[in-house]
Amino acid sequence: MAEQEESSANMALFLERVYAITHQIPSGHVTSYGHIAKLAGYPRHARHVGNAMKALPPNTSVPWQRVLGSTGYISPRSDSGLGAERQMQRLQEEGVEVMDVGGGGVGTRGGGRFRVDVKRFGWFPETIGEDA
Repeated sequence: MAEQEESSANMALFLERVYAITHQIPSGHVTSYGHIAKLAGYPRHARHVGNAMKALPPNTSVPWQRVLGSTGYISPRSDSGLGAERQMQRLQEEGVEVMDVGGGGVGTRGGGRFRVDVKRFGWFPETIGEDA
C-alpha cells in the first residue's frame, strides 16, 4: 500500500512539474513533449508528457497547444482530426504559422497533418527556473 501511495505521489509531482513548465512556454512558441520531459527531470518520459496533456480538462489554463512532437508535427489523435485542428487554430491565434502538410493520421509514425517550423517558433531552454 505504501508503495502505491509513493507511486501516486510521484505521479502527482510529475504532473505538477509538467504543467508548470508548460505554463512557461511563451505565447507564439512551441516545444516538444520530450523537451518538457527533460526539463522536468524525466528525459525518457515524453510519452508521459503526452498523456498528461491528454488528461487536461477542456477548460484548462495550461497552454497544451504549445506542445508538439519533436519534429514539429501536431500529434494525430483518434478523434477524426478534431483535436489536431483545434490545436492548429489555437497556435495560429498566437501567431504561430502551421503548415498543412496533408496525410498523417493515427498510427502515422513521426507526424500528422499539421506541422510547425520548430527552428522558427521553438522554445528549447537548457534549464528552467526553480518556480516551475
